[in-house]
Amino acid sequence: MMKSLEDQVVQEELGYQDDEESFFQDIDLLQKHGINVADIKKLKSVGICTIKGIQMTTRRALCNVKGLSEAKVDKIKEAANKLIEPGFLTASEYSEKRRLVFHITTGSQEFDKLLGGGIESMAITEAFGEFRTGKTQLSHTLCVLFWNGVLLFSEHSLYKEKSLTLINTSRPDRLRDIADRFNLDHDAVLDNVLYARAYTSEHQMELLDYVAAKFHEEAGIFKLLIIDSIMALFRVDFSGRGELAERQQKLAQMLSRLQKISEEYNVAVFVTNQMTADPGATMTPEMPENEATFAITAGGIGDAKE
Repeated sequence: MMKSLEDQVVQEELGYQDDEESFFQDIDLLQKHGINVADIKKLKSVGICTIKGIQMTTRRALCNVKGLSEAKVDKIKEAANKLIEPGFLTASEYSEKRRLVFHITTGSQEFDKLLGGGIESMAITEAFGEFRTGKTQLSHTLCVLFWNGVLLFSEHSLYKEKSLTLINTSRPDRLRDIADRFNLDHDAVLDNVLYARAYTSEHQMELLDYVAAKFHEEAGIFKLLIIDSIMALFRVDFSGRGELAERQQKLAQMLSRLQKISEEYNVAVFVTNQMTADPGATMTPEMPENEATFAITAGGIGDAKE
């Protein structure tokens, strides 16, 4: 069973590994177009490490970077446009680009079918549901099953190994139990996951600068980003209807940043969200509403046995 799952991931990795180095253009290329090293360092300090990252950032946001004037921002934008043509692609060209997209198995074939093949790269996948419906266990399973690096952060602490933490009920033993199911080495699994804890919604947003820098620094290593949960801190920091508009705006900014990171570095982004009255209000689903039968076990997510 493990071999087939491993082969599934490895086969899909082969399609994009060769193109990894050329997937994005390093921001240091701006030096050839008259942008000094000091200004490039200022961009990197806020998580803008690629030419595409500049295109994805508004002039107003760039002007908010300490030390960058409007004149400098205009010069940076002009240089970036010389390196990447901002024009249109044909449908055929875009289809060729989409060949780099890969899927990560959930550990359940039925669940993978429900998701159109698994957790997709260059996209955000949201799992929402009530408490104790398997969202965190699914996150753990993804951490164990994917063979590239995993970067996950949450508002809760777990343990101080080179691993990611999930929620208060998380324990290192969860990852070890799932590793046992697939006959994997515990230390190898734990070393494959990088963890950060978010304490506020602002801190959660700031961590994305670190995420972008890490993805750039170790290009091709990290391919999965998990946030468990994306809404918990927003619900604490913004309370009452009077702050609802500001909360939704901040949340939209975070989701926009996550989508850009997923496309910029070709990573899969998986977020969890405890169910509310209108769980679909913050995201537009691509997959139609459907059902799948799967099992939540100590060994992670798997197919249900009759």
